[in-house]
Amino acid sequence: MTTAAAPARVVIVGAGITGLLTAVECALAGHRVTVLDRGPIPNPESSSYDQHRAIRTLVPGDPDATRRLVGAHRRWRELEPVLGARFYRRVGVVTAWPRERLAAVTASAADAGVAVRPVEPAALPHLGFPTGSVGLREAQAGVLLAERVLRAAARWLAGHPAVTLRPYRAVASVAADSGRVKLADGDVLGGDLVLVAAGPWSRELVEHPVELHRQTMVYLRPPRRLARWWRTAPAAGGLGTDGRAWVLPPVDGTLLKISSDAVRREAADTDCADEDQAPWAERLAESAVLPELDSYTVVAVRACHYATDAATGGAHLARVGPAVWSRAACGGSGFAAAPLVAARIVDAARGAAA
Repeated sequence: MTTAAAPARVVIVGAGITGLLTAVECALAGHRVTVLDRGPIPNPESSSYDQHRAIRTLVPGDPDATRRLVGAHRRWRELEPVLGARFYRRVGVVTAWPRERLAAVTASAADAGVAVRPVEPAALPHLGFPTGSVGLREAQAGVLLAERVLRAAARWLAGHPAVTLRPYRAVASVAADSGRVKLADGDVLGGDLVLVAAGPWSRELVEHPVELHRQTMVYLRPPRRLARWWRTAPAAGGLGTDGRAWVLPPVDGTLLKISSDAVRREAADTDCADEDQAPWAERLAESAVLPELDSYTVVAVRACHYATDAATGGAHLARVGPAVWSRAACGGSGFAAAPLVAARIVDAARGAAA
């Protein structure tokens, strides 16, 4: 990215993946950046904080979106030497599709320049493919070690002279018209551009209609006899009897993780301390996402939260004021598209400083 003619003052509310990566790109572009978070930086309570996230590029039927994600994927790989950490693993991503759709999806991938190849379920016997489906593997895809990314970005930002990290500084409000950021302790900050990327808490700060979702994830340890197989397994989606489940393989000491859109539910807030996760975990297990699931050891069951744009149902960057932007983070797609959001904010900061 080119250096801005004049540095802008950028205030970022939220130290999840969108906030931290945008802060990195803004600093690289020569801007002065302040990052605020209600907790530590990085914050283990953020919706971004997890062991790993799948990164893929193919959006069937939308070559332009696919090309943008290819660029985002490339940027993730470029950022490893910048941040001084290895956090990307190209293990591939396999997505299950009905056989009758395979030709159309393959053609869509070819149109966007994404290399894919079909994979028969028999080649991946320890993944639960829906009946009548076949896998499509993106070789140029894989997983990001999410926690490692967040820690590496925070460490890099802490050492940059143009960046100020302000952990444990809760934000009370953001004025969309002026960009003034009022903290809970009464302090007020101003900037040429403000990005609100506070995940589920963003809707408390700006008028960006979002919906809050809760999803249960189960972390597993494979049986010893399958440990070697899982070491080379890809991430996989479209699994289970309903085709709505995802599996992320154990990589670099992470646990195997299963999740499903079928156990997603709307939530009023992020307080789920009194919610019993066991029924949701059982429902996930019943979806047959992994054959022989009983042979796996359940290490942890946890709920995660993410916000989606109320109009689109996905992750969306919205301009909510002359100098205020808001990002509704949407699960794994928040990671996949984070470089695109960061690039857009850098462009906006360049204009704000002009």
